[in-house]
Amino acid sequence: MHHQWLLLAACFWVIFMFMVASKFITLTFKDPDEYGAKQEPLMLTALTKMEKVQGPEEKRLREEFQPTGKVRSGNLMHQPLIHMERLELLRNVCRDAALRNLSHTTVSKFILDRIFVCDKHKILFCQTPKVGNTQWKKVLIVLNGAFSSIEEIPENIVHDHEKNGLPRLSSFSDSEIQKRLNLYFKFFIVRDPFERLISAFKDKFVHNPRFEPWYRHEIAPGIIRKYRKNRTETRGLQFEDFVRYLGDPNHRWLDIQFGDHIIHWVTYVELCAPCEILYTVIGHHETLEDDAPYILKAAGIDHLVSYPTIPPGITKYNKTKVERYFSGISKRDIKRLYARFEGDFKLFGYREPDFLLNRHLD
Repeated sequence: MHHQWLLLAACFWVIFMFMVASKFITLTFKDPDEYGAKQEPLMLTALTKMEKVQGPEEKRLREEFQPTGKVRSGNLMHQPLIHMERLELLRNVCRDAALRNLSHTTVSKFILDRIFVCDKHKILFCQTPKVGNTQWKKVLIVLNGAFSSIEEIPENIVHDHEKNGLPRLSSFSDSEIQKRLNLYFKFFIVRDPFERLISAFKDKFVHNPRFEPWYRHEIAPGIIRKYRKNRTETRGLQFEDFVRYLGDPNHRWLDIQFGDHIIHWVTYVELCAPCEILYTVIGHHETLEDDAPYILKAAGIDHLVSYPTIPPGITKYNKTKVERYFSGISKRDIKRLYARFEGDFKLFGYREPDFLLNRHLD
């Protein structure tokens, strides 16, 4: 009986040692991308490239705000590399002389009005409407101390700049503006340019919130009078009217009449001057589930506030919707629209739409 127990114990020991050896072999030969074992050389390469295009202050900020926490995807090592590649692409396109007119602009009061300031945590946020900016403004409102939590902020306060406690960069002196641009963490969010235009059209001219009647009753009639081909058509503003207006090289005479309301559809270049201002991070709406926690961590505020929950699927690029909206638009008008927004496509790595390449000229 004693020998039987010894034999049984020996069998269990052999099985245990086999399991340990098997686990060791699995960990040793596991795909290195999953654990980040071979990511360090890539990171060093990316850092070397970024040093060539960023000044000492930007390099310091990048090192200071290097993220250390987990992102939603769990792929920690890829996030810094992705954001460095985005900045490198931006700098390269900014240097492209052929795109200079589409990528460069003067840092005017219009742009400084779009940049919100959080002095307490040294953050600048450039607003790019129709890309989830309301939620980021809520984050900054909490950080500035106007409310203790995002849930407490009334919706009618978020965009009321007299009450939300969010100063604009334009409210400071020239020297104070320059100091903040040089030293603060700076970010903004982009989205596929054409999908953003569809979102702006639907929100402002189709759904048209009651507190913004001027889009339907003032701006829409102005676009229709100038750009509708069929003068007998009595429907409200159609997407093809909107596209024709945006793609017109002489659109600025209407823009002046519309004032700051054009922020919902002008280019990212016109809103945030990405080739003139050295941004620390550029988030993408399509990857916001990963980018939002990365930005909070990079800015050193992830322990103070969380980005509001993102409904499932809301940030995913909807290719079918974009193609449907553009299906009735002539290729000539689409090409003119793309010509205006080409800088946004190139600066932020968005592909030229397939339907523009494949359709015949009407």
